[in-house]
Amino acid sequence: PGAASSEAGGASDYVETARVASAPGAASGSSGAKEHGGGTSFVAAAVRQVGPSVVLIDTEHTPPSMLDGGPGHHEAIPQLPGVPPGLFEDPSPQPQMGQGSGFIFRQDGLVMTNAHVVKGASRVYVTLSDGTRHPAEVLGVDELFDLAVVRITPAREKSPSFPIANLGNSDNLQAGDWVIAVGNPFGLENTVTLGIVSNTARPMSRMSTGLAMKGTMIQTDAAINPGNSGGPLCNEWGDVIGINTMIRRRANSIGFAVPINRVKECMSDLIEGKQVAHSFLGITHRTLTPDQAKTHNADPNSYPDNLPEVSGAMVVHVMPSTPAARAGLKRFDVIREAAGKKINNGDDLTAIVDSSKVGEPLNLVVLRGDRVFKIAAMPADLATFLESQNRVNQPTPGRAQETPRMLPQQP
Repeated sequence: PGAASSEAGGASDYVETARVASAPGAASGSSGAKEHGGGTSFVAAAVRQVGPSVVLIDTEHTPPSMLDGGPGHHEAIPQLPGVPPGLFEDPSPQPQMGQGSGFIFRQDGLVMTNAHVVKGASRVYVTLSDGTRHPAEVLGVDELFDLAVVRITPAREKSPSFPIANLGNSDNLQAGDWVIAVGNPFGLENTVTLGIVSNTARPMSRMSTGLAMKGTMIQTDAAINPGNSGGPLCNEWGDVIGINTMIRRRANSIGFAVPINRVKECMSDLIEGKQVAHSFLGITHRTLTPDQAKTHNADPNSYPDNLPEVSGAMVVHVMPSTPAARAGLKRFDVIREAAGKKINNGDDLTAIVDSSKVGEPLNLVVLRGDRVFKIAAMPADLATFLESQNRVNQPTPGRAQETPRMLPQQP
């Protein structure tokens, strides 16, 4: 669910970024040169800490052959007398290449990156900071968090011990903290940019990304460019506190990173190739304030005319066949509490639903006009629901599709 939005995205102004400046002195109260060693900037010290673990990821996507029955397959052309065989056949499609970044987080060669960097790749290669290149395999992918784990498969029989990044605590971030982005934009290896945290928890539900992503993102003004996707966003000590993921199109210095604490929560599932669970209720909601409700109720043409004049999350739409529908939630319900916590706005509800467990009751206190209801909703897994919807909506091969009939509008 999302504040003034649903659990799916719309048209996008955001770009996934798959594809060394001298820093000012450390701010007052930060570590500065004293903790990081005299005679060097804190940026250089942080890069020395994390740099060896940062990798370049090259991907190869082989499209289905035009000659083996894949999309675009043509029937064999009859051979003409005197014409060399194959003259009129379609050439084999060329593989599409992609690039991104990542970082090693375990000494046996496990790499964290973005899902959109490696999704659908037929081959993956990882280039280390020392220039050595290794083939790799994708272990697990989660598109809703845009995360993936890749394993380096060394050419040597004995696996080496790889340099690893230290994982920090993204919950400790504050707006204005220094952050350092390290990656390989446009294939330019070991590129370092400096910025600050612009926002610690920008809700994906309030950004029209066009991407089916959940949770909140770290917003930063550190330069992030195509090829930075999957690379680390570090604090001033070189600890990874986020994974660079996307930028705002037609804007300067607006980039986003997945918080590292979210990565930690699903890391074991990704390593084991399991599907990461994502709780959802199946509603669209928006923030409601007392002033908004009063203005609405005072309008003689408004419906309904008895909105509760309180703060909370108002249900705008309930998707059929979802946990919200089964629990009995209705349009214009105002959710005041969830899991025993007060709901002041839509972001509060989104955060609680995201942190709830699939299949465990989520207790809600709901106002419907002047009545109070206690409702127990059972969050389901969003990825499973989306897959089921896709199966339902897929046309049956060889069967004519009916033209949908127009239904009368309901008040």
